[in-house]
Amino acid sequence: MDSLIPFTTSGSLVDCVDKKMLVILRDGRKLIGVLRSYDQFANLVLEDTTERIFHGSTYADVRVGVFLIRGENVVLLGEIDLDLEDEVPLKPVSYPLLEPLFKQDMTERKNREGVKAQILFEQKGFCREGGEGDGY
Repeated sequence: MDSLIPFTTSGSLVDCVDKKMLVILRDGRKLIGVLRSYDQFANLVLEDTTERIFHGSTYADVRVGVFLIRGENVVLLGEIDLDLEDEVPLKPVSYPLLEPLFKQDMTERKNREGVKAQILFEQKGFCREGGEGDGY
């Protein structure tokens, strides 16, 4: 039966349905949920989804429920090995405790990326993010 499905980007997702997946989005968010459906554009439907944030060697999850993800926003999609999931060497903490630290990390990262983009534009001739010629 699998040989009847053409091997395309979305066709290759058929084996991932009903499995626990990690999705990393273009904006940096990391979502963990059960892949329930997809279409020819690799738009995804995740069920029982949680968003995971990290700071140092800690992490926190917040439940977001059913999540519809536009395919063009997916950077990475990978299956989570349920046998190895509990062996992650990170410490879980409460979301309200970690959220301010995570937001501070993201602000610092955004500032660094802005400085880097400015240097690349001024000194190396790269285009600005979201500017003319940008693929996104």
